[in-house]
Amino acid sequence: MWFKATFFLCLTYKFLRRIINMMNVKERIRNTYRPYFYCFDDVVRYQFISKGLLYLVIMIIESLSLLLLKTTGKVAITTGDFAFIFKSWQGPILILIALATLFIYLAFDINTQIIFAKKVLTNQEYSIRSIMKEGLLSIRQFFNVGGFILILYITLIIPMIGFGISVSLTENFYIPTFISSVIRSEPLYNVIYTLAIGVLSIIGVINIFILHGMILDNMPVLKSSRQSLNLLKENWKDFLIQNLIFAARVALVNIVAIMMLMIPAVIVYILPLDKSVSRYMLIMIFLAALVIMPMINSVFTTFYFIRLTQLYYDYKHEENCFKVLKGQKRVPIIIIQIILVSSVWLGIAYIINQKFDELVPAESSVRVIAHRGGGSEAPENTVAGINKAIELGAYGSEIDVQRTADNYYIVNHDSNFKRLCGESKSPEEMKLSEIRQLKITDPLFPDQVEKIATFEEMLEAAKGKIVLFVELKGNSADKQMVDDVVRIIKEHEMEKECVIISLKYNLIDYLEDTYPDMESAYLTFASFGKTAELHCDYLGLEEEAASRQAIRAAHKQNKGVLVWTLNKEETQRYFLLTNADFIITDKVSQAMDLIDEIAKRSDLERLSEWLIE
Repeated sequence: MWFKATFFLCLTYKFLRRIINMMNVKERIRNTYRPYFYCFDDVVRYQFISKGLLYLVIMIIESLSLLLLKTTGKVAITTGDFAFIFKSWQGPILILIALATLFIYLAFDINTQIIFAKKVLTNQEYSIRSIMKEGLLSIRQFFNVGGFILILYITLIIPMIGFGISVSLTENFYIPTFISSVIRSEPLYNVIYTLAIGVLSIIGVINIFILHGMILDNMPVLKSSRQSLNLLKENWKDFLIQNLIFAARVALVNIVAIMMLMIPAVIVYILPLDKSVSRYMLIMIFLAALVIMPMINSVFTTFYFIRLTQLYYDYKHEENCFKVLKGQKRVPIIIIQIILVSSVWLGIAYIINQKFDELVPAESSVRVIAHRGGGSEAPENTVAGINKAIELGAYGSEIDVQRTADNYYIVNHDSNFKRLCGESKSPEEMKLSEIRQLKITDPLFPDQVEKIATFEEMLEAAKGKIVLFVELKGNSADKQMVDDVVRIIKEHEMEKECVIISLKYNLIDYLEDTYPDMESAYLTFASFGKTAELHCDYLGLEEEAASRQAIRAAHKQNKGVLVWTLNKEETQRYFLLTNADFIITDKVSQAMDLIDEIAKRSDLERLSEWLIE
């Protein structure tokens, strides 16, 4: 059987080879791809050295920034405590350091790649060191108003748009989910947002060559922008075709790489091997994937800059010679590198295999908190929502507390009652007796009418059944609210069943100082510094801010982590597989089902999710 299969493969190979030769495809492929193969070694070295140097520079800048921040008496700057940077002498310096960091990232992440592409295309002698130096000096072109606006566009706008050339520092910059959900829910906001994204995207496309003009031809910003527009106007069809071809090639290489990794994985999985042996082999394959796939994408990033620069020269009708100067063969060094990398690879795979169950738990330990009472499973912030969260088996329920005009506490999320009750007044403008006359008609449950609940009613519904995460909400959220909420909780003897949370750090700090027996959680969606050392029991991190590194740092400081607000299935699954302590979600049933699914995973599924995520 094996002989027949081998014979058939040989015949197939000879047949395909003859077809390719007849079509003269071989020579075309060689002419198209040979230049990229020739500069592949330099591209890999460039990526390795540039990223390493950038990491070193940024580490020094970060250390200096943290030392400066320490002189303010603070350990971190967060979204709930950033106003001080405008009130202290350290603030302007920190802002300047942040801007300098953006300039440095532009120099090393983009400018050097354009310069590298120019050297390759024009057949110039170069060294990685000289390219780095030239890239760093090129930022002088941006020391003006136009350059500053361009940098802000590249570093902040492009990541929000979702495509375009950006720097690695801000590539994950985003509009927080709790804001984007409001935009999507309001038709007018949604239309404005869509139009804004469309306009900004068009601006990005027509200025695709603006950096080339500035860096390669020393043009000012406006002149380079006009040139880019004209080049695109004259060549937009070819530009579109060339980008589609390049994207297809990247996709093809990724597919081939994935197939080459999947085939041995499938073979190992189906062979009747000892479980420990098959797991060890699978770990080696997945570790190889972790190295190969990012390397492919990193290399193709530089290849794209080369291709883009080539198009720039072509559209300007300037000659370029894509012929990379070959250096000396470094076969002995390459062999040593392969041996070292393989040794490390095998060693890491062995350690993972030995501690597999410890590193990759079979079940999720993350607990689910229902957002606004019962999430989207019941009318929000109602007793019915608390009861639904209990029914679904949620660990906790998050509610929003606000103060009335006569100093009572009710539960409501928005700054007024218009969305749910049709009343445009805010809680602090109404007395409790007036608020009790309002009826909640949740758009998700139009036939279910509920009343505005008091804080006491929510406590009574939750007592002994579910943990309440009490958010101090609205304009009335102040130290008086902290005092009153703690008093009411203690009156109900629920100190161990409540966690007080807030987006305002000063309130959490006050709570920790005044009522150390109460548990607290500080919510933030962006921060800089040693966030894990903030004065609280739990860190509430918005999903994009909740990196595995941030979670580990919090745990080292004996703090729990809750991630908010996760509604997409993929993000829920991702964080259910992390070391986070809680997730807050509107879709409680979906999260509970995912927890059950996770417990049924095979070793292959556990391994792939752990290594890839």
